[in-house]
Amino acid sequence: MAHVLDVLKERGFLQQITFEEDLYKLLENESVSFYIGFDPTADSLHVGHFIPVMAMMHMQRAGHKPIAVVGGGTSVIGDPSGRTDMRQMLTSDDIKHNSDCIKDQLSRFIEFGEGKAQMVNNAEWLLDLNYVEFIRDIGVHFSVNRMLTADCYKSRLEKGLSFLEFNYMLMQAYDFLYLNQNYDCKLQMGGDDQWSNILAGADLIRRKQKKPAFACTFGLLLNSEGNKMGKTQNGALWLDSKKTTPYEFYQYWRNVADSDVERCLSYLTFIEMDEVHRLSALEGAEINEAKKILAYEVTKLVHGDEEAQKAASATEALFGGGKDSKEIPTTTMTKDEFEKNNRLVLLMTKCTLTATNGEGRRLIQQGGIRVDEVKIMDPNHVIDLPESGEVMIQKGKKVFHRVVIK
Repeated sequence: MAHVLDVLKERGFLQQITFEEDLYKLLENESVSFYIGFDPTADSLHVGHFIPVMAMMHMQRAGHKPIAVVGGGTSVIGDPSGRTDMRQMLTSDDIKHNSDCIKDQLSRFIEFGEGKAQMVNNAEWLLDLNYVEFIRDIGVHFSVNRMLTADCYKSRLEKGLSFLEFNYMLMQAYDFLYLNQNYDCKLQMGGDDQWSNILAGADLIRRKQKKPAFACTFGLLLNSEGNKMGKTQNGALWLDSKKTTPYEFYQYWRNVADSDVERCLSYLTFIEMDEVHRLSALEGAEINEAKKILAYEVTKLVHGDEEAQKAASATEALFGGGKDSKEIPTTTMTKDEFEKNNRLVLLMTKCTLTATNGEGRRLIQQGGIRVDEVKIMDPNHVIDLPESGEVMIQKGKKVFHRVVIK
């Protein structure tokens, strides 16, 4: 069996790593407890979180023990990493609700139980800390000058970094120390935007505990142009089926750029790399077969085999000429609601096909909208109440939305 670091490296996960040779030997010789943190800033994980989740799955398959840390304590402050403004403050009720939702989601990907993965909430040890004792015991190991050079603070300095946020690095570092002391955790992993915070925790353990501790980061999910993937017309691509339907989720991966297929297959599936290389080398119309496999495999991991098959069938029904699949995104409204919104630009906004009426007008004028297979060029077009009780709106070549009037 290949060494897990070799697997992660071949699939493109690894970005930065401390004491790589020592970590390689450690992972080869024992079952290592490692942790990845998830701040509960929303009631669902999104596809950006799925990179570290996949890494946890690879690590667990190799015999190592994941510790999923839900940041019920750190989210009280908010991580400044990658931000140009201060994060919205969440209430304790919001944090608890979001934490519970994330715990439930992670359970679909990681096997929990005795001797397997564990899930903990850092609120358990952070919220009752004595601040003076914490600063005296932990703060003494941090250089302010060094902290200010960290990438996670640079973008915030121009607009003003609050002292509240400045504490975040200390708290995350303390998480690693606490887990090392109480769970024998020797490795923290996470996104590359977390490198400064993760490194701070490993350094803190080496200074206070005089023991080895390791840091490792993964690449972010970027497209071939260097932009973050996972943004849709409705916002983030969520792992919660109520926020992003399995059909919409499938469609996202089915429509990625040709140049992004290899990266997505490597990161987001367990397909062997020889097959990944074969699929991503396909050209012309054949690359669509690779995209179908990508969409099916990712949707299966996130939503299960049944939902992946439904989404694939719905897609084939649409592109094969049929428009009767129940899996197509649908908005149901009364006759009164429809008559109030039967101007096409209003209806598209109502169905979240467009964010604004202005966007809808532009798409119509550019020839990008069809209603029941008829291209509409008039931005003031009004749809008559259909006898069938249904209207099918098509945006571009691949986005469909059904309106059902009852």
